[in-house]
Amino acid sequence: MKKYLFSAFAILVLSWSCSSGDDADETTGDSFDREAMLVNLADNIIIPAYQSFSLDMTALKNATTTFTATSDETNLVALRSAWSDAFISWQSVSLFEIGKAEEVSFRNFMNVYPVNSTNIETNISSESYDLATVAAQDEQGFGSLDYLINGLATTDAGIVAFYTDATNGDKYKNYLTDLVNRMDTLTNEVVTDWTGNFRTTFVNNNGSSATSSVDKIANDFIFHYEKHLRAGKIGIPAGVFATETFDDKVEAFYKGDFSKALFNANLDAMQDFFNGKHFGGSATGASFRSYLDFLNTIKDGEDLAKIIDDQFNITRTTAAGLGNDFANQVRTNNTLMLNTYDELQKNVVHMKVDMLQALSIKVDFVDADGD
Repeated sequence: MKKYLFSAFAILVLSWSCSSGDDADETTGDSFDREAMLVNLADNIIIPAYQSFSLDMTALKNATTTFTATSDETNLVALRSAWSDAFISWQSVSLFEIGKAEEVSFRNFMNVYPVNSTNIETNISSESYDLATVAAQDEQGFGSLDYLINGLATTDAGIVAFYTDATNGDKYKNYLTDLVNRMDTLTNEVVTDWTGNFRTTFVNNNGSSATSSVDKIANDFIFHYEKHLRAGKIGIPAGVFATETFDDKVEAFYKGDFSKALFNANLDAMQDFFNGKHFGGSATGASFRSYLDFLNTIKDGEDLAKIIDDQFNITRTTAAGLGNDFANQVRTNNTLMLNTYDELQKNVVHMKVDMLQALSIKVDFVDADGD
């Protein structure tokens, strides 16, 4: 298997990211309108994306209610469709772990995978569980719904049988309902926060300290790219950080043919955010890209913003060769997964090192993947 070792450059990155202390009053020394960028990010990307996701969660909740009232194959298919729509929609908001989302650990309660199917079954049979505990994060969210609507049996009739069983059917229905209700409740908390006071707090915190909104959202953006897109969706299943592959650690493992669609949706959302592209539209506004252009940031004689955007496109082209089922891809031709990881890794350097240096933003996290 291909080895991925610490390079001298990676060591330099780590050294740079940890060396400068807590200079909270340090300024960038440029006149870029950070507030205008935060307004665009909040009003045209983050809030509309959350509102759209909230609507999809409501549809998922309604489909769950219909299925638990009448547990048949038709309603299972409809529930699965609502789950798929919400899961795709989730990919546009999962990168915004700030404000209420950070406070409630939104991402970890919504989409930890792989899930613990043994514990899920224990919860169902015992009817005793606390989904608010950290220990239960792999027993809920989209991954657990994947298990409950795709993984209980190999046929739709077999899955429905779990919900119509005279002894345990109601237990499965209750757990399914509890999972979706909790996801909907958490979503409403985050959306209410953004559409309430937090939007103003986010925009007004437009300075250049380590706790400013620009610094925090930049770090959250890169952390998500590095940890959840690059490592979670590709690197870990492909065995980049180990001596073996893990085909069971892909996203939407039980659905089987959905992991590529989720990857592409998240990649698109991250590229659009970098470019300041309005959610659901084609217009663009102030963004990390326009900030880099304002600073005329050049790397090796080329425009850094264009390098980053082009690398997103190169990654997408490379990933186009992957099958829809990443678990099967790992088993049959893992080289394509590794190639996709390599292209993703290039933008880690461009953004985590080159972009943050240009914007005078310090890294506030340490990646522990061993890469």
